[in-house]
Amino acid sequence: MGVVRTAERRKAELEEFHREIVRTIALTKGRKWKEEDPDNCVREEPTEEKNKLVCVTSGISPLGFAIVNRLLSRGYSVRIALDNQEDLERLREMEAGEKCKRISVVMAQFTNLESLCEAFSGCSCIFHTSSFVDPAGLSGYSKHMADLECNAAEKVIEACARIESVRRCVFTSSLLACVWQANDNHPDRPRLLDESCWSDETLCRDKKLWLALGKTMAERTAWRVANEADLKLATICPALVTCPEFSRRNFTATLAYLKGAKEMYRKRLLATVSVDEVAEAHVRVYEAQGACGRFICYERVIDRDEEAAQLASQMGTAESVGTQMSAESPPPFELCNSKLCRLMCPL
Repeated sequence: MGVVRTAERRKAELEEFHREIVRTIALTKGRKWKEEDPDNCVREEPTEEKNKLVCVTSGISPLGFAIVNRLLSRGYSVRIALDNQEDLERLREMEAGEKCKRISVVMAQFTNLESLCEAFSGCSCIFHTSSFVDPAGLSGYSKHMADLECNAAEKVIEACARIESVRRCVFTSSLLACVWQANDNHPDRPRLLDESCWSDETLCRDKKLWLALGKTMAERTAWRVANEADLKLATICPALVTCPEFSRRNFTATLAYLKGAKEMYRKRLLATVSVDEVAEAHVRVYEAQGACGRFICYERVIDRDEEAAQLASQMGTAESVGTQMSAESPPPFELCNSKLCRLMCPL
């Protein structure tokens, strides 16, 4: 079962979100943005995109918030698109007492084309981070949610293509859209799993892996519509996203990701990544103007039983996600994130 958040807890989370946003804006006010890379090189913000307005869907989710925070810290103006009227009203009430000129919130129905066009108008890039879960937090991610996510992806990309100001879309997919392949025991199947790999939708349906199905269907739909409309699209495929409090705030999605975890672990395809790393990947891909295609994003592959047990404990799951494996057995598969690594850590 997921976690049903009370109105008081939701209000507290929104207040926390607002405090952090105001703090970020205060820290960056009057300061020319710069970025220090791992080699201590300073890179100025791209002149062409300076002061452009960008939009983040579901910007108060853990990942959405991390992306919003990074964009603000780099000097961008950010519009947050929400699909919950209550959240929208509460954030606007908080905004009334602060002069947050570089951030705004709007209402958008993610399966309504006209609503999305209105929300995206004037933006140069859309960061589509939204993911559908059972709002009651009881039944997890169902096949119905997968269909909703696919429908929303289609409408989001169509809206991006319609709005003249939108030049790009950075779309949040999942590593689950890559790892569930049919006949993966065939000797001719490549052992290296990279951006060219797609999960098999029939296999996902047979195994009732609804989150994997939803992410695969949504990303494939996004690419189809983007190619038809000649829209610049990049998709980020993160592993299981972790951070302090993430499992509590995102419990349903975490459980949905971990469905099939034992099989992923056995195949060396169970991996994790911090929410900050995923947010950084989104912004880096956006700022690298030539970056396009898919980007697998992970930091650590879970390949030891003690790591699997620790992950289950951190995520609050009662059942172990691992099984005993021989240390001498070769890894059935190997994940590859070299494409994103080259972009984020250039030589």
